[in-house]
Amino acid sequence: MGGGVAQKSGGGRRGRRRGKSAAMSEINVTPFVDVMLVLMIIFMVAAPMLTVGVPIELPKTAATALPTEQEEPLTITMTAAGLLMIQTQEVAEGELIPKLQAVAAERTSDKIFLRADGSIPYARVAQVMGALNAGGFRNIGLVTDTDGPSFGASGG
Repeated sequence: MGGGVAQKSGGGRRGRRRGKSAAMSEINVTPFVDVMLVLMIIFMVAAPMLTVGVPIELPKTAATALPTEQEEPLTITMTAAGLLMIQTQEVAEGELIPKLQAVAAERTSDKIFLRADGSIPYARVAQVMGALNAGGFRNIGLVTDTDGPSFGASGG
């Protein structure tokens, strides 16, 4: 009796996706922007910490000692009387950099330890450090005594 099913001929796949959403071809930039903002904040916080010149420790701290080295460290001492000494030899202020450069040329380590009496004004210590830096010495460590109170400890 004439009731049959009509079928399309060829290409039956063509209209299958009409009811569903089509594939998205754009990149979703929201997660990318979120990650970039987080990275920007991290770098903004970390950048000022990277520009610190010389980390210093003031006399009488609770800091731990540096690891020992094979070579005896080159030490400059500033006494309370105002004398400058390389190791145990007294040196005039004008001769400090030339003598240090001569001694440093024979050494493998470029590290210099600066020992200053606690009664010496900070400005004087800073002047010696500036002279060392201008003389080409960049690896300078300040020596402190470790049996003092830690920073922020209550004193009373």
